[in-house]
Amino acid sequence: MDMEMAKLRFMIFLPILAMFLILTSCSRQDAVPIRVTDIKTAAGVNDNFMPVNPMNVFPKETTKVFCWFSWKDAAKDVKLLAKWHYLTDDIPVLDYTFAIPRKEGTGSVSLSMPEGKTLPPGLYRVTLLLDKKELKSVTFKVL
Repeated sequence: MDMEMAKLRFMIFLPILAMFLILTSCSRQDAVPIRVTDIKTAAGVNDNFMPVNPMNVFPKETTKVFCWFSWKDAAKDVKLLAKWHYLTDDIPVLDYTFAIPRKEGTGSVSLSMPEGKTLPPGLYRVTLLLDKKELKSVTFKVL
């Protein structure tokens, strides 16, 4: 009788355990393949990929703005999209796709004007996206 009861318990327990393992493994597949941990705009980026003169208000003669960011837990060759947007007149400015080269680090993308031109005054936003999902964004102003 005890042996039959043990078999019955095992037959009930095994499908429950299998279902639990299936459900928990599915939730891990939904994990984002990168975590952007910080983002800021700056006047430049140094040789160590760190921001130089971080700011969110730029002078009127600005010709280039850097979007510096740091990340962790990146999957191999994950691609991000940087979307630059001129909020003052609701104008998309630039979409730039780039690959993340390593699991953890810092880097930057930039928006620059042609020689002799400056960024128009107003409010801007740069957003980092992965498959249309916003990871982080930052706004800045040009006087």
